[in-house]
Amino acid sequence: MKIFECEAKIENLDKATAFVEEELEKNEVGMKQTIQLTVALEEIFVNIAHYAYSKTDAKGKPIPDTGTGPMKLALEVSNNQVQMTFEDEGMPYNPLEKADPDITLSAEEREIGGLGIYMVKKSMDDVIYNRDGKKNILTLVKKL
Repeated sequence: MKIFECEAKIENLDKATAFVEEELEKNEVGMKQTIQLTVALEEIFVNIAHYAYSKTDAKGKPIPDTGTGPMKLALEVSNNQVQMTFEDEGMPYNPLEKADPDITLSAEEREIGGLGIYMVKKSMDDVIYNRDGKKNILTLVKKL
């Protein structure tokens, strides 16, 4: 298992992507799976960077990019699968509780948000969320 740790800031996305791509290449993961994993990485990383540590408005809605904190990414390639586990100490948030968007509607008719996590759920073989004390733990599993 390899670990990457950083501040949950958009500026660190390139470093996280390079870390994942390097590990996948070392383990001879195919191009299709590598693309699916890096797209999923970007979606989850960006959500953590924008929202995990954000302050909230008077109605309790998060205000993007108003805080930061630690983020950890563990990557493991074994038993013909890749597992990426994201940890942050931000506000509790289970992205799996959000209803999938109605993709039969046009872009104008759909609610804003939710498409990214929907794409992650569709491209991965398993997506698991846990809250452990003060940590959000989101694990993505991709079979090879």
